[in-house]
Amino acid sequence: MIQLYQVSRSFTVGDQEVAALRNIDLSIAAGDYVSIMGPSGSGKSTLLNLIGLLDRPSSGTYKLDGGNVTALDDEQQAKVRSEKIGFVFQAFHLVPRLTAAMNIELPLILAGIPPAERKARVTQLLENYGLADRADHRPDQLSGGQRQRVAIARATSMHPAVLLADEPTGNLDQTTGKEVLNLLEQLVAQHVALIVVTHDPAIGGRAQRQLHMVDGQIISETGKFVGRATPAETKSRAEPDLR
Repeated sequence: MIQLYQVSRSFTVGDQEVAALRNIDLSIAAGDYVSIMGPSGSGKSTLLNLIGLLDRPSSGTYKLDGGNVTALDDEQQAKVRSEKIGFVFQAFHLVPRLTAAMNIELPLILAGIPPAERKARVTQLLENYGLADRADHRPDQLSGGQRQRVAIARATSMHPAVLLADEPTGNLDQTTGKEVLNLLEQLVAQHVALIVVTHDPAIGGRAQRQLHMVDGQIISETGKFVGRATPAETKSRAEPDLR
């Protein structure tokens, strides 16, 4: 599903070029549950933004469902992002003036989903996430856990193949955080690829696959050192093999 081949990302800061990601090779399949961990500045969020098509690599190739999305223009990437990728953020990012139901419905409106189908999906999502009695409440009338459940419902309203969660429990107490993680983990059974960025080893340790990043590189996966491929190994992983 997700295949990154020698992906790098650099930024210009003043007169210096800073490498945020360095030659990332990564494959994630449908139903994978992956955590990305590492210290601040290790490249975790940059990698998540690239996977989410919120940023572009400086070099390398990103394929999603077999298609080379690095070759798409901004409008085409936005369409793929809308149809295949959901986002859950630490700060919720709900629209303050909209009710819970309207926040959930927003991606469906932007995607041109017919009104009757929108209503049915929103009603079902409100029920699934225990929000039926909060449908008409604005974010400032909801608890942190309720706001995050609204955010998850919104993120899954388009039935994405990939769900990206950036510190999804960062603004929640421990008990509510566990409840939110349980909701996210239920999606894995539905063959959604769940990718969680976290600073918390306890949260990261819940994932089936754990990637550890330092200085823009994946240095280990589930405790096993990855290391840099030899020239022969790199040649054997020719880019067409990623299809």
